[in-house]
Amino acid sequence: MKVPGPDHPITVRPNPARVVVKLRGQVIADSRKALTLKEASYPAVLYVPRADVDMALLTRSDHHTYCPYKGEASYFNIMMGEEDFANAIWTYESPYAAVSEIKDHLAFYPDRVDSIEELPD
Repeated sequence: MKVPGPDHPITVRPNPARVVVKLRGQVIADSRKALTLKEASYPAVLYVPRADVDMALLTRSDHHTYCPYKGEASYFNIMMGEEDFANAIWTYESPYAAVSEIKDHLAFYPDRVDSIEELPD
């Protein structure tokens, strides 16, 4: 485990916008409680609370990855009819203390959904 610091800063902040994720014209997530995680020089990532995601469309994947700053990531597939969008979503179910706010939140790969919009509230 590594701790964020000056060489690798990580911040997690409430996102003031309404975040809407769509795939094939269907809303997958709609939240006014999303978080924005900024990590070092990486693009910001939006984390949406599970309560604001249509979990009925998701199936758990066997895929896992590890981040020394955040912990082990689990993945979900999105099922749209006969289409399976594999590993389109990741989550840290037991994140390290430095990013504990992202527990029970999901992040979407922008290239595996049609859109991730930040709308003015």
